[in-house]
Amino acid sequence: MAHCDQGYLCAVCGGEVEHLLESDLYLRYVLGEVDPESLHRSPERHLRCNPALSQFIVHDSFAAAVADGPFAKAGLDPSYVADEEARVTAGYLRLVELAGRAGASILEYPLPGPPSSADRVGG
Repeated sequence: MAHCDQGYLCAVCGGEVEHLLESDLYLRYVLGEVDPESLHRSPERHLRCNPALSQFIVHDSFAAAVADGPFAKAGLDPSYVADEEARVTAGYLRLVELAGRAGASILEYPLPGPPSSADRVGG
């Protein structure tokens, strides 16, 4: 298969990221952490291949991820963990919504709300 016929390949495991609901890149985009202009140049990973982020998804349809080491939520401040669980789970729920909705513009993907820290870099 020609490279252009494939979807995004995971930078960690090399497998194809076939669905929006397994995309670390699009979750980070929805959360405002990836600029739309750099989306097509940014590395992709399966959510499972980035447990530092996916451990904060708390939803019945997503089997809990566990990160090891210094980024494991078990060793982080509980208020930070609660805030990250709320933020990242909201992003995941946005992906669930988008996966069931055809025709949405890529510019409509990010969660509404205040600009993220990525939006404030350099300004």
